[in-house]
Amino acid sequence: MLLPNNREELRAFYVEAWRKRRERLPAEPLEVQVADVIEQHPEYHRLLEDDPEALARDWTPEGGESNPFLHMGLHLAVREQAGTDRPAGIAAIYGALVARLGRHEAEHRIAECLAEALWQAQRNQRAPDDVSYLETLRALERDTRA
Repeated sequence: MLLPNNREELRAFYVEAWRKRRERLPAEPLEVQVADVIEQHPEYHRLLEDDPEALARDWTPEGGESNPFLHMGLHLAVREQAGTDRPAGIAAIYGALVARLGRHEAEHRIAECLAEALWQAQRNQRAPDDVSYLETLRALERDTRA
C-alpha cells in the first residue's frame, strides 16, 4: 500500500487510519504506522476526528501555523529513513538520538533537519544534499552528547 499523491486523499488516509485505530479495526501496515504517529500527537486528535475542514485547510507559516499533516509526514519520513538506513548512516544517528532523547524528541530534531534539507533542495532546484544533511545530523548527535 502506498500513500496517495494528492493532498486531500493523503489527509483522508490519515483520518481513516486514525478512525481504524480508535475503533480497533484491522488496518494495513502503512495505516498502522500513520496511526502510531498520530497517537503520539494528541494535539491533532480532535482535528482528525471532528474537523471536516481539515482536508482542505491551508496552514501557512506566514499565519504562524504549523501544518499538522506535514509534521506527521516528517515523522514517517524519518522513520522510513532510519528503517532503510537511507541515506547511509542515518540509522546509527537515529538510534543514538533515540537512546539519548527518546523516540519522539529525536524524531522532532531529525525532522527539523530534514525539513531544512528539503527546503534548501527546493530553493536550489536540485535533489536534497545527503552529505550536508548527514553532516547536520552528526552535529546534532554531537550536541546532544554534551
